[in-house]
Amino acid sequence: MIELEGVPELVDPVMVAAFEGWNDAGDAASTAVAHLDREWKGEVFAALDAEDYYDFQVNRPTVFMEGGTRKITWPTTRLSVVRVGGAKPRDLVLVRGIEPSMRWRSFCNELLGFAHELGVELVVILGALLGDTPHTRPVPVSGVTSDPDLARSMNLEETRYEGPTGIVGVLQEACTHAGVPAVSLWAAVPHYVSQPPNPKATMALLNRLEDLIDLRIPLGELPEDARAWQLGVDQLAAEDSEVAEYVQTLEEARDTAELPEASGEAIAREFERYLRRRDGGPGHATEAEGPFLRDAPHDRTKPPYPPPSGDARNVERSEDSAPEPEAEADADRESGEDGSQE
Repeated sequence: MIELEGVPELVDPVMVAAFEGWNDAGDAASTAVAHLDREWKGEVFAALDAEDYYDFQVNRPTVFMEGGTRKITWPTTRLSVVRVGGAKPRDLVLVRGIEPSMRWRSFCNELLGFAHELGVELVVILGALLGDTPHTRPVPVSGVTSDPDLARSMNLEETRYEGPTGIVGVLQEACTHAGVPAVSLWAAVPHYVSQPPNPKATMALLNRLEDLIDLRIPLGELPEDARAWQLGVDQLAAEDSEVAEYVQTLEEARDTAELPEASGEAIAREFERYLRRRDGGPGHATEAEGPFLRDAPHDRTKPPYPPPSGDARNVERSEDSAPEPEAEADADRESGEDGSQE
């Protein structure tokens, strides 16, 4: 039985979750949840027992010194609450951890127990995968769900993905079976510059989350970090003509594919975000999304090298998903079976 005596009654709570590991290319998703926790000063109220879900030879504990005393931090998943005030208050339950090594169904059931006790109305799971997307264009973010009614009401895609899945896919399916509305948001990270961090992808996930839950999210230093990231990748790419030519090919393919979308719904969504942030003060400046995200010139030279061979997570994901970055970043379906990765 889960008892949450220290947690106050929440207002229209939404659970937002992200997990380091296979579903977190460029650490974009886990960094997004960390950003929410930091900006809104989240208060941790629970942590799952690391002994139940993690192989410590895969995710090792770390030792640190505090006041002359050696202490150990164990890999785990923590839950925190942030209270968001304003004209339309809405509280968030943030779940941030590492993809578990074992007992995925029990792991999901424990998180769903917290969701039930807290009265969570919607679960949003963030993920990021490697894809054939140029770093000079807006980061593609796909919103998917297994629930056809939710797909219609929230203008999402109903996932059709078949293949290997991660904890994001298993948790979404567990939510569906438990009758809890659940959505996954997937950012496509350029496979040729996969090393974390990727603040541009993190910001894209937060923008899409903002649209989904109708809650203005302070961006803090993310816009400037994203600009610096793109400039750094540009400079590295300028030194390699083959990479620059490859990125130009990606740009042309992307621009051709998205020409029909340069109107209607996409424009309306951007205009609504502009209106929300127009008077938002520091951290809400719309120019962070303007010239940097939408108007990158087509003749800029581009980034560096392929993902390092040691990054098994990203290499695996690039083999499975890179040819179809949006089709689908929905690495989220799989029938809730045991979550071991292949």
